[in-house]
Amino acid sequence: MSNLEKNLNSFNSKKTLDVGGKKYTIFSLKEASLALGDIERLPYSLKVLLENLLRNENGTSVTKDDIQAVVDWQKNKKSNSEIAYHPARVVMQDFTGVPAVVDLAVMRDAVKNLGGDADKINPQVPVDLVIDHSVQVENFGGADSLDKNVELEYTRNKERYEFLKWGASAFKNFRVVPPGTGIIHQVNLEYLADVVWTNTFGGETYAYCDTCVGTDSHTTMINGLSVLGWGVGGIEAEAAMLGQPVTMMIPEVIGFRLTEALSEGVTATDLVLQIVQMLREKGVVGKFVEFYGPGLKNLSLADRATIANMAPEYGATCGFFPIDSETINYLRFTGRDEVTINLVEAFAKENGMFLHDSSPEPVFTDSLELDMSTVETNLAGHKRPQDRITLSNSKEKFNEILSEVFEVNEIRSQRVEGTNYDIQDGDVTIAAITSCTNTSNPSVLIAAGLLAKKAKEAGLEVKPWVKTSLAPGSQVVTEYLKEAKLLSPLEELGFHIVGYGCTTCIGNSGPLPTSISKAINEAGLVATSVLSGNRNFEGRISPDIKANFLASPPLVVAYALAGTMNIDLKNEALGKDKNGDDVFLKDVWPSNREILETMESCLTPQMFKDKYSNVFHGGEKWQAVKSGSGQTYSWEDSSTYVQCPPYFDGMTLKLDELKDITNARPLALLGDSVTTDHISPAGSFKPETPAGKYLTDRGVKPFDFNSYGSRRGNHEVMMRGTFANIRLRNLMAPGTEGGFTVKYPEGDQTTIYEAAMEYKKEGTPLVVIAGTEYGTGSSRDWAAKGTNLLGVKAVIATSFERIHRSNLIGMGVLPLQFQSGFDVSSLGLTGKETFTLTGITSLVPRGTVKVSVTFDDGSSKDFDVDCRLDTAMEFDYYKNGGILHYVLRDLAQ
Repeated sequence: MSNLEKNLNSFNSKKTLDVGGKKYTIFSLKEASLALGDIERLPYSLKVLLENLLRNENGTSVTKDDIQAVVDWQKNKKSNSEIAYHPARVVMQDFTGVPAVVDLAVMRDAVKNLGGDADKINPQVPVDLVIDHSVQVENFGGADSLDKNVELEYTRNKERYEFLKWGASAFKNFRVVPPGTGIIHQVNLEYLADVVWTNTFGGETYAYCDTCVGTDSHTTMINGLSVLGWGVGGIEAEAAMLGQPVTMMIPEVIGFRLTEALSEGVTATDLVLQIVQMLREKGVVGKFVEFYGPGLKNLSLADRATIANMAPEYGATCGFFPIDSETINYLRFTGRDEVTINLVEAFAKENGMFLHDSSPEPVFTDSLELDMSTVETNLAGHKRPQDRITLSNSKEKFNEILSEVFEVNEIRSQRVEGTNYDIQDGDVTIAAITSCTNTSNPSVLIAAGLLAKKAKEAGLEVKPWVKTSLAPGSQVVTEYLKEAKLLSPLEELGFHIVGYGCTTCIGNSGPLPTSISKAINEAGLVATSVLSGNRNFEGRISPDIKANFLASPPLVVAYALAGTMNIDLKNEALGKDKNGDDVFLKDVWPSNREILETMESCLTPQMFKDKYSNVFHGGEKWQAVKSGSGQTYSWEDSSTYVQCPPYFDGMTLKLDELKDITNARPLALLGDSVTTDHISPAGSFKPETPAGKYLTDRGVKPFDFNSYGSRRGNHEVMMRGTFANIRLRNLMAPGTEGGFTVKYPEGDQTTIYEAAMEYKKEGTPLVVIAGTEYGTGSSRDWAAKGTNLLGVKAVIATSFERIHRSNLIGMGVLPLQFQSGFDVSSLGLTGKETFTLTGITSLVPRGTVKVSVTFDDGSSKDFDVDCRLDTAMEFDYYKNGGILHYVLRDLAQ
């Protein structure tokens, strides 16, 4: 709110809004439009940006021209204008939150060393960190699974939790939601978000749009509640916490028109998988998507949140739904107070942000349309969320994948040691109801429970080789499943609650039973997983599983019963009933009416009020966690979880001059769709990896390795885990999978980490060369931090995903993009070459850099690449060596 004292109010938009006798100061779009011009048909998402700019106008970072540019966007439905967006708050989860707090702690040390005041390193906006990524599915299929997993979680993460507790006491505006509460996005949706935020400044109560950025790419789920928010890297989030704006071009806005309603038996998951495919084909990276049309009234708020949550999967910055009567109903249903609810409605109507039947359709850069009645039951797989498969075609498609991808033309089998059964190619070894995508949505969870009940009544059982789990995104889920008497049938099929957090979807699936893992690996079987999540990237779910499929919760239960992906669930039986007769999916699939009636009978507002009444207190285990005190953190050399990173070693207030990059070696040549999971995996790792050797040398046993994600407070582990995904294919080391490369000029094959350290000793700069969509997936700051710490100075790719490109800049790594006609293949690159990049000393945003490649035979080739420093602010960050260096210098001075 600090810009309010400098607000210029050039468009006379400041006014008083009276709601139920309480007065709020707002910046009214209606008043501003008298001078700005008509905004009635401006996309609702851009109206939120417009209000943000009006409120933060200060003549420097936000100018009168910036505000006018948003309105003028309507002329061409796109803009080249850069704006500074100030989010109202920041949300974090612990995988990304721990390194962010580590960075804040080391910034306090650094600012003191530069002669500044350490207390200046403090969040300037509210920050909520939800601990939800640390629970792993070590135990499953039993009534005590939850308790055992929680016990293990606290034992393994003791150092991290003590550190976060210190942060909660050391930093202002910083709250921690303890483990076991739920997934960050569902907590945000059900409790943290208010849609309209309030704050008192200068004796006035201001009301303004609730906006946020988050350190998880699925922050976009909150767009379903009409709160504009999206995922950023931890680096960018830290800058926002410290009062820096998020700089961006005014985005293109793609309208997605929805008509009609879903057919009988079709779920919100099926709908979103089709939307993901359509928008990926459309191409919406770096753009806003806004949903509109008559079909909106047929979507519950939970359905909207399901669609908004998967914006990273369809590539958009956000997937926005306007405020309407459903928004108001949801706020009331989830226990928000009437003062807040009345304010949201009044504020939205005053600002032309409330959608009603007579609202004119907004103008969009482009649009596409979906008749929801045409949506079928869908899956997605085997390794990308956009690879949609209709259920009716799933068996044929799976066998195609087996043959064409895995070169398996005849199904193989292997006896599981100590049992009387075999497993074979295509068998489902993990069936997980997980992730915020679906556990925010009661309709699909009720559907899963009803299907489980019908299956048990018919005498069906889950196959013995399937690892089952239920990880709700909120404790409210447990309450309504119990009330509906559906938790018991789920448990009877093995779907016991294993934790309240992000489990299988993030790679916290835990190990498969030893006998199953052994059988898979001895025979080289193509084992599969089915999960109700949003990510199914290679190597993410389990190191033993090669093909992963996304599906709705009821389908997850169905595939657990079938035990294989090699089945046509439309026409083949799930199993036999008590009389020996075939039971088909249609026999146990619940009707829409059953689902609706069950929801109405079991779900109440009081459940939300009860479960969130003391959300920051935590249980006995959290209260027993010790925390240090003091303005700065006392680093422990012996800690394997939290270490002081070297980002600011040797830093001075004076900027270093930009330099060209001379005789750089490639560390990796990568193909298309390399994800942040490939660059910085979050899951488990083995003793023989560089990270495993580091921990083993410090006395950590493999059982206690935990995961890469939980070790993100220790840069030594994370450097060794960079480019270490077990499914990474580096073209420099053909025939290998994992973090391998070839060190030149010797020509020796080694790990990427070890090669990078050798290059660092020699003083050799490094580059990474990649294909299209480089950095898709999670907003993983360690994918950029690790790249930087390995000595990579630039990444040259055919195209970048938005968040990862920003993260690279935030860590001082230069993102460069091949121009048309150039790529790894056309240039004939093998990794033996050296690269010299010139023009960096005279670089400007969106300029070009000259690349000179010298091949191993002495020949050379020159070509230009586009600099993807897209804004003046990004250029400033790069000049400073990264966004944190920029902020630190500013605060120190």
